[in-house]
Amino acid sequence: MDFDLNTEQEMIRKEVRKFAEKEVAPVAMALDEQEAFSPELTKKMGDIGLFGMFVPEEYGGQELDYISYIIAVEEIARVDGSQAATIAAGNSLGIGPINYFGTKRQKEKYLPTLCTGKGLWGFGLTEPTAGSDAGASKTAAIQDGKEWVLNGSKIFITNAACELSMGVTVQAITGHKENGRPEYTCFLVEQGTPGYKALPMHGKMMWRASNTAELYFDDVRIPEENVLGKPGEGFHQMLSTLDGGRLSIAAMGLGGAQGAYEAALKYAKERVQFGKPISRFQAIAFKLADAATELECARNLLYKACWLRSKKRPFQKEAAMAKVYCSELMGRIADNAVQIHGGYGLMKEYNVERFFRDQKLLDIGEGTSEIQRLVISRYIGC
Repeated sequence: MDFDLNTEQEMIRKEVRKFAEKEVAPVAMALDEQEAFSPELTKKMGDIGLFGMFVPEEYGGQELDYISYIIAVEEIARVDGSQAATIAAGNSLGIGPINYFGTKRQKEKYLPTLCTGKGLWGFGLTEPTAGSDAGASKTAAIQDGKEWVLNGSKIFITNAACELSMGVTVQAITGHKENGRPEYTCFLVEQGTPGYKALPMHGKMMWRASNTAELYFDDVRIPEENVLGKPGEGFHQMLSTLDGGRLSIAAMGLGGAQGAYEAALKYAKERVQFGKPISRFQAIAFKLADAATELECARNLLYKACWLRSKKRPFQKEAAMAKVYCSELMGRIADNAVQIHGGYGLMKEYNVERFFRDQKLLDIGEGTSEIQRLVISRYIGC
C-alpha cells in the first residue's frame, strides 16, 4: 500500500494553498458580509486551472486524476467555503454532466469556455417540492417537432444566475414508462433563451459569496440537439453526477474542517488564561487531539473513494460514506473551534464564525446526511 501523493498532486496542493491564502483569504470576509459573488476571483481560479481539471485536453481541460481535483477543492475550502462551492459545483455539477454524457458537438461548444472559469454552468435538479425525493420533480417537457417545450421551476441551483452563467442542465419529465413511473430527460438550457429566467437568491446563512438561483421555465423551446445524451436517460445521468459530486462536497467538509482546526489550534496556543496558553489545558488539548485524529481518518476515507473512482471500480458506497463523515466532521470541529475561541468565536472578525455557518449546507446539499445513510445501508444489505 502506498499512501504518498505523487509529485503532481503535491504540487497542486502547494500551489492551490498558496493561491487561496494570497487571493481568497484577504477578501473572503468582505465578500461574505456583502453577500457578493466575485466574477473576478472566479476568473482568477480559472486562470490557475481550477476548472475542468478532469476534462480531456481536447476540450480545454487538464485531464488530471480525480484526487488532484479533490485536493484543489479541499485547499480552497480550507480558506473559504463560498469559493470552494463555486469550484465544486462548477466542476462536478456544471462541467461533469456535459463531459460524461454530452455529444462531441456539445462538448466542443461548452467545455472550452467552462474550463477557463470565464463561464459557469448550473445543475437543475432540485425543485420546491422535490429535494431528497428527486423523483417527485414536476418540471416537464413535451416534444414539438425538432424542439422540446419546457415548463417548470428549479431552486437552490449554484452558479446559475451570475454574470458568468452560461446555462444550466435541467432534468424534466418527458413521458412515462410502461409501469407508470416518470421518464426523465436532461436538457442543456442556455442563458438568454426566451422564457427562461434565473434569479439570484439572497439572505443565505452560508456560502454567502457563492451564487445560488431560482430558475423558471415558461414555454422554453429547446432544440433537440440540446438533449443531453438520449431522451429517457436523465435520471441515470443525474444520479451518476451526484455520486461524483458527493466526493467534492466531502472535500469541502474536509478542507473546512482543516481550516477550522488550524484556526482553533493557533488561537489556543496564543490565548492565555490562568497564566498559560489554553492549549495546555486538557479540556482544550483533547478537543484538538480528537480533531487531528478525525481529520486523518476523513482524509484517508475520501482519498480511497477517489482512488476507487480513478481505477473505475465501484465507489458509490465509499462516496456516500466520505460525504456524510467529512460533512459532519466539519460540524464537530467548527463547533469546537468556536467553543475554543469563546466569545470571540461568535464575532465575524474571526473566521471560525464563518466556518460554523458554512458547514450546515454540507449536511443538506447533494443528498442529505439521512439520504447518505440510506444509500450506505442499502449497500451493506440492510
